[in-house]
Amino acid sequence: MSEQDKVRVVVATPLAPELCDRVAAVDPRVEVVVDQELLPPMRHPADFAGDPSFHRTPEQQARFDALVDSAEVLYGIPDVQPPALARTVAANPKLRWVMTMAAGGGSQVLAANLPDEALQRIVFTTSAGAHGIPLAEWAIFGLFCGRKELPRLQRQQRAHDWPTRVVGHPIEGSTVLIAGLGGIGQQVAKRCKALGMTVLGLKRRVSEVENVDEVHALDDLESIVGRADHIVLTLPGTPQTEKLINGRILSLAKPGVTVVNVGRGTVIDEDALVDALRSGQVGFAALDVFAVEPLPADSPLWDLENVLVSPHSGGLDSKEDERICAIFCDNLRAYLAGRPLANVVDPSSGY
Repeated sequence: MSEQDKVRVVVATPLAPELCDRVAAVDPRVEVVVDQELLPPMRHPADFAGDPSFHRTPEQQARFDALVDSAEVLYGIPDVQPPALARTVAANPKLRWVMTMAAGGGSQVLAANLPDEALQRIVFTTSAGAHGIPLAEWAIFGLFCGRKELPRLQRQQRAHDWPTRVVGHPIEGSTVLIAGLGGIGQQVAKRCKALGMTVLGLKRRVSEVENVDEVHALDDLESIVGRADHIVLTLPGTPQTEKLINGRILSLAKPGVTVVNVGRGTVIDEDALVDALRSGQVGFAALDVFAVEPLPADSPLWDLENVLVSPHSGGLDSKEDERICAIFCDNLRAYLAGRPLANVVDPSSGY
């Protein structure tokens, strides 16, 4: 086999040597190219941007650019920066496939403002599915915190207050509305159904989904939100989903509804959410994502008793790098066989 026959996979984001070896082992036709000296050290699993104190010298940057510009396939967006993606796409007419590390990596592709030619030439895929189980577990955690009144329990504990017995609200028999029925939403639905909940779902194209009792279009949100005791958001951040959960939607929800967001922070109008939390219209919000991250120090969300703030880490666990690598390897086998890839980004929608 000649070098010309090989598929050149360039690792553009931090990846452990043993996982680089796993990619190379997929097929003899795969040539994995990586220079660990040019990649920032990871501070924790799935830290694909790496240590912010890492800087390349001009000579190292030139080497890095030349490396990513030689790829047929890129494992990761260089430096997780849309402008860096745009630069290498323009410089490398041989580039055919880019694997983004985020499940919502389509937003990074959109932010690169790539020309139509590039979007037709290059397939962009995401890590959708890698975060489904840990994010679903976090969403269920948020539902229980709301339903079982965690803020009240904490307040009473701090006050050494032992009240008369409190009537609880069961999860079983309640109704959850899951907005977004991709990999994460389906994992949430599976767990909610196992807990005896009625599961309503929203998705772009209506079709049956396992463990979901009713599937509706996103446009139906206003008409069904009032049926839900809990709202779980797993949607990507796109122009179509921006501030989907706004003041009107929250006013139509059941008083005291629990809101859980494990998708993207831009899906919620945070000012409207703060108002609804203060009034009690939203009883509790468990938020792993925010419109601006890190969450600004002056955000009211920090100090509201009925809010749980998580630093966009609900989907992070020690095995994430391995799961993302496994998704890439499966897609690499499909790429080599000429089969369609999984988790392909639709540039018209951003996910």
